Amino acid sequence: MPRQRAYSAGEAARRLGISIDTLRRWDREGHIRTTRDAANRRVVSASEVDRLRGRDTGHELSARNRFPGTVRDVKAEGLLAQVEIEAGPFRVVSVVTREAVEELGLTPGMPATAVVKATSVLLER
Repeated sequence: MPRQRAYSAGEAARRLGISIDTLRRWDREGHIRTTRDAANRRVVSASEVDRLRGRDTGHELSARNRFPGTVRDVKAEGLLAQVEIEAGPFRVVSVVTREAVEELGLTPGMPATAVVKATSVLLER
């Protein structure tokens, strides 16, 4: 049986667009599945990286520009909300309806993905 491709923690973090510190925190919090190699270093399977990047998850959007990251701030006032996501070296800020934020349950510190499609930014969780 062929062995599945696995990435070092650093390479997995680069492929996910997050920092190594975020990857370690996600591991501690159970958001990402890792294993350990013989030297006790974190190893992340390619399928886990694909899962977190949004591949093969049944999403109907065909957007190529997905920015997985962490919600840093949510400001809701009236009908609208401003959501800031830290996605690796990128900071994505989107204005969406307050109802969308509540439906997605977006709160600071949780993982979320900004999906950029044309001139619109969609949020998914």
